[in-house]
Amino acid sequence: MKASLLLTKRGFSSETHYCRPQYGIYVVPDIKQQLQQLQQDEASLTLAERFAVEPRRFQQLSFMLGQDWLADFSKQAISPQALQLLCQWAKEQQLDCQLSQLFKDNCLNNTEQRAVLHTALRMPANAELNHDGENVIPNVHRVLAKMRDFCQQVHSGQWRGASGKTITQVVNLGIGGSDLGPAMVVKALRPYQHQDITAHFVSNMDGADLAAVLDKVDAERTLFVVSSKTFTTSETLTNAHSAKQWLLEQLAIKGSTQCQHAVARHFVAVSTNLAAVAEFGIAPANCFEFWDWVGGRFSLWSAVGLSIALAVGFAHFEQLLAGAHQVDEHLQHTPFEQNVPVLLALVSHWNTHYLKLNSETVFPYSQDLALFPDFLQQLAMESNGKSVDKEGSPVTEVTSPLVWGAVGTNGQHAFFQLFHQGSHQVAADFIGVVQASHSLPHHQNKLLANLFAQTEALAFGRSHAQVEQGLRDNGQSADTIARLAPYKVMEGNRASTTLLCRQLTPANLGALIALYEHKTIILGLLWNINSFDQWGVELGKQLAVPIAKELTAQQGSEQHDSSTNGLIKQACLWQTSG
Repeated sequence: MKASLLLTKRGFSSETHYCRPQYGIYVVPDIKQQLQQLQQDEASLTLAERFAVEPRRFQQLSFMLGQDWLADFSKQAISPQALQLLCQWAKEQQLDCQLSQLFKDNCLNNTEQRAVLHTALRMPANAELNHDGENVIPNVHRVLAKMRDFCQQVHSGQWRGASGKTITQVVNLGIGGSDLGPAMVVKALRPYQHQDITAHFVSNMDGADLAAVLDKVDAERTLFVVSSKTFTTSETLTNAHSAKQWLLEQLAIKGSTQCQHAVARHFVAVSTNLAAVAEFGIAPANCFEFWDWVGGRFSLWSAVGLSIALAVGFAHFEQLLAGAHQVDEHLQHTPFEQNVPVLLALVSHWNTHYLKLNSETVFPYSQDLALFPDFLQQLAMESNGKSVDKEGSPVTEVTSPLVWGAVGTNGQHAFFQLFHQGSHQVAADFIGVVQASHSLPHHQNKLLANLFAQTEALAFGRSHAQVEQGLRDNGQSADTIARLAPYKVMEGNRASTTLLCRQLTPANLGALIALYEHKTIILGLLWNINSFDQWGVELGKQLAVPIAKELTAQQGSEQHDSSTNGLIKQACLWQTSG
């Protein structure tokens, strides 16, 4: 049966509005069988052997993204033939049709009945993207213009605090997508920081997080940005109310009029809930809106990025958007065989589904990107950590791998021992930046040398014979060689991808973020899961509400399981005993 006819029988035609399978994950059998057979045929091949028989392996498996990013997949345990088959499978899945939904009206978030249109946030002003019959681009640029004006007022000193002093400290109050993305970007763009502004980020319900920041800032010169889509997020609102009380105490504010004036000069909001913002005391004019078609972990491009724009300047924020938009264009107009976001996703799928590598690590060899692994954890695992498909049925295959990492070279001295010689195998992404963001001599070449050396060591290792020869060359005795050699052998054949950047500019950072956004979305589409909801986050938050009341009342509880009841009682005991 022809593939096109088979797809149609499965409810997957080019005329289907959402361009997706109707009955869960579907792979054309002959391609799946070919991939499985190819994996079995190649299973015994080491990376060393692959490079030995494929002299053009790097040229065949490395790809440019724009002018400033190189993606090297040659140290992955995959052949060009397997990658070609994966591209063919993606086409049979009509991935191109599914991806096109990101750039026009859609209902990709089917469980919440919402569109997914964060790509509109980085489109130019002359673009058109209609949602519910209305072009959303003018509203996007209206909010961007409001952000630009506000940044100019703060940076010029026109916007002042209640006592008339200029703003020098910006404190972002948010959690999840309202914190991880902005905090990561501000740190990554450290060389571009506005000279008069210092940005701080508070997310944790633990009061120590907020208290540590409040100890550093001057109330008269501090602006709080309260970022919450619904303006009901418990962690954010708890911190916001505490920050407001602290501000009023520090400024010795008395009377409702003075209170309103102080809040108006020291608090702005980013939210879709204007009524809740007004109830908090923030004037509607000081609220920067975004829309329900912007998911939290995809929201840094929206008004959620206000703290970014305040910290690095609005012009650099615009460059961040432009870099992401370039990747959007690359995704839409580049064949899968050279499409870096698609290839990044397909290699991840190969590792997860065929090689059974259920852990992915990311190592940015750039201190400025130190928070990037934290950002990716939410992006990947909150998006694709799902066990139910879009039709409400249990998934039949593994979805998101565990995603974690650390900045290099710190990780080398923490857990690389396991990578090189441990019993667990993981896939790794290494991110390198060639041109340094500082002027210190000697550091950058040593940093890059460590990155390249780690990928080489993971791929090729060191054989028993090589270890013995090295010990002999160092003058070791035969007994010492026999004793030490087993401990120094590294089998290699550990898979990794290297993403190499010319320089970490705002545009190149935007490209990197968009690259991983699209990788995450592509995997969700291929696995037929909803990458845009997060129902698993809700249950614990709901259960915490009555427990908080029980702790406040200093009373034990018999309403829970014996473990939870016991923990509540012990906490109450220690709270009352001092």
